[in-house]
Amino acid sequence: MTRPNDLLLEMQKRMLRIRFFDERASKMVKRGEIPGTVHTSIGQEAQVVGACMALAEGDYMTGNHRSHGHPIGKGAALGPLMAELTGKATGVCGGKGGSMHLADFKVGSLGESGIVGSSIPIATGAALSSKVLGTGRVSLAFFGDGAANQGCLYEAMNLSSVWDLPIVFLCENNQYALSTPAHTVTAGVIAERAAGFAMPGVRVEDGQDVLKVHDAVKTAVDRARAGQGPSLVEVITYRFNEHSEGLKLGTDYRNPAEREAWMKRDPIKMFRAHLIDKGIADAVVLDALEAEVAAEVEAAYQFAEESDYPAASVAFKDLYTEPFGVTQ
Repeated sequence: MTRPNDLLLEMQKRMLRIRFFDERASKMVKRGEIPGTVHTSIGQEAQVVGACMALAEGDYMTGNHRSHGHPIGKGAALGPLMAELTGKATGVCGGKGGSMHLADFKVGSLGESGIVGSSIPIATGAALSSKVLGTGRVSLAFFGDGAANQGCLYEAMNLSSVWDLPIVFLCENNQYALSTPAHTVTAGVIAERAAGFAMPGVRVEDGQDVLKVHDAVKTAVDRARAGQGPSLVEVITYRFNEHSEGLKLGTDYRNPAEREAWMKRDPIKMFRAHLIDKGIADAVVLDALEAEVAAEVEAAYQFAEESDYPAASVAFKDLYTEPFGVTQ
């Protein structure tokens, strides 16, 4: 697939945004600036960006618990995302969602949740609305290998196939559900399960290559937009950090040599080398790009720092119903 140079540079920029954003979030947790913990996508940037940039601007996307990267990959502004992590009123959810519940409707990011697999039906509903209303929008549902055995996934895949919904189911197979190796709880190849629902299934073995992910997801998106129904894409990738920042699980469940081998295949370093090798950009341009993104993340941090916490008066706002005894 031929891609314009500006698209390739935008891919690198968005991967850098995810990396620098998550690195800053990790430091903030350790300093007590973020309540609770965060789950970073460090190491998985290629599959996030490759998939999100296969979508059109108005398309829908839902994430999972490891989801700072998903709205960033879809083009969301960094400031409101950082503010949400710190519980500030200027956050994308008014400070009420936090790290695992980001949503930015401006870029079609419908939200994510710490409940395993829970965003899949939301993406399916969005795809149904697109078909009923004839908007032409495609929906992309991210889920991890830990959600690959959830019943809601197969209920959604079944109905999507029956109704020819414009949706792509994308399994981010980073090979561990928290500390459980995928092969100990999941039989066979996840992508091959698509056959049971009469939809295409493809496995991207090298999920550290943003272009390979983009190719696979773009094919599925184009098929969905043409009215040919859903697809399942499984992407093999790896998280470099622990399941969540500050979590002490030890090293027994991950072979140090395995992690070291994956660390050598850093998707951002790999794509930088590709851009230079193909003559798309030189080191000076790419260094400047990194500096630009670092400044963006710093500005997002300052935006969050300077923002106020929500007022107590909005505690019950946004609920489906007001609790008894509350007056306006």
